[in-house]
Amino acid sequence: MPATAPKPVLLELLRCPEPHHAPLSFDRETNALTCSECAKVFRVEDGIPVMLLDGAGDQD
Repeated sequence: MPATAPKPVLLELLRCPEPHHAPLSFDRETNALTCSECAKVFRVEDGIPVMLLDGAGDQD
């Protein structure tokens, strides 16, 4: 199943939920958003980002 990217306007608004609120980038291969500061990875399901810190992974 191909990755469904969040809409560009949503990507401009989304920030990491950690206190630094850094911007996120979308990786189509992993279908996930990655924080530019702490490298936490948030999965995207059906074009909807799952921005829960409990479910976030670290970039390998």
